[in-house]
Amino acid sequence: MNSETALSLLSELLKLALLVSLPLLGVILLTGLVVSVLQVVTQVQDPSIAFIPKLVLFVIVLALFSPWMLARVTGFAVTMFARLAH
Repeated sequence: MNSETALSLLSELLKLALLVSLPLLGVILLTGLVVSVLQVVTQVQDPSIAFIPKLVLFVIVLALFSPWMLARVTGFAVTMFARLAH
């Protein structure tokens, strides 16, 4: 393996990591924003109020997207090992 192949694999790996993490990060970001707005409106500033909805939605989104995430990561691994064999 030369340095060009290694850099290409690393670049693809970082893109894949970003793509796979986007649904989870997006849901947590939107949930945090909505909960923060509700806390400002109601003037309730308890940190656990922000944590529980994020955790629940994280688990739900993870359960929904895990087959897709696993397929993407497995596809990358198969491609990587095929490229390393050449």
